[in-house]
Amino acid sequence: MKSEMRGLRPKQTDVAAIDLFRDFTPEEMKEIDRVTVVRSLPRGYVLYTPGETGEALFVLRAGSVQIYRMSAEGRKLVIAHLLPFSFFGEMSCIGHKRYDTYAEAMEDSMIITMNCADLERLLLSRPEVALRILEGMGQRLLEAEQQLEDTAFKRLITRVAALLLREASGDEVEGLSHQDIAERLGVYRETATNALNELKTGNIIRIGRKRIFILDHERLKQIAQA
Repeated sequence: MKSEMRGLRPKQTDVAAIDLFRDFTPEEMKEIDRVTVVRSLPRGYVLYTPGETGEALFVLRAGSVQIYRMSAEGRKLVIAHLLPFSFFGEMSCIGHKRYDTYAEAMEDSMIITMNCADLERLLLSRPEVALRILEGMGQRLLEAEQQLEDTAFKRLITRVAALLLREASGDEVEGLSHQDIAERLGVYRETATNALNELKTGNIIRIGRKRIFILDHERLKQIAQA
């Protein structure tokens, strides 16, 4: 983990790059730096679980974090897959004091933490930060509504195709297992595998170990838009 993190910039520069704190003066950024803490998290570390009392705003500095729910049967539904400079946990500081989801590091990660008291003081002195938090929450709500609409009205193969196109880097989708895809789409692993195999049979994709190769972008786009 240490070797992977050596190339990271200083904390203050990282915080300054986050959209929440744009237009802050150097003096204001020093104060943000003073009241925040950087933590290293190993892969699989769970930051919080449903029912726990919230205590902080989190900003992802490096790595990735999943926000998800678990059904009574133990099925996982991913609400959000967060990448560096995303913020989360804000609801615990602005009214909803208990978490209703899980937050888990999906790889070795680093987060910046600001406790709720410091966040509240910041919101009172810089109300534009509150507006930016609301903008982020609104975007997540739209994404959740889109996910619900897709689940209700779109065929699974259409949703799988759209996911592959979103996650693709060139002709490859790296790091997604069948189980990962199932959890992102809220279905069972076997169901996701069947959809992938249908795309494979049509020579649209080729499946490797945690790696999927897109062989026909145009046909995959047609399926994703169906």
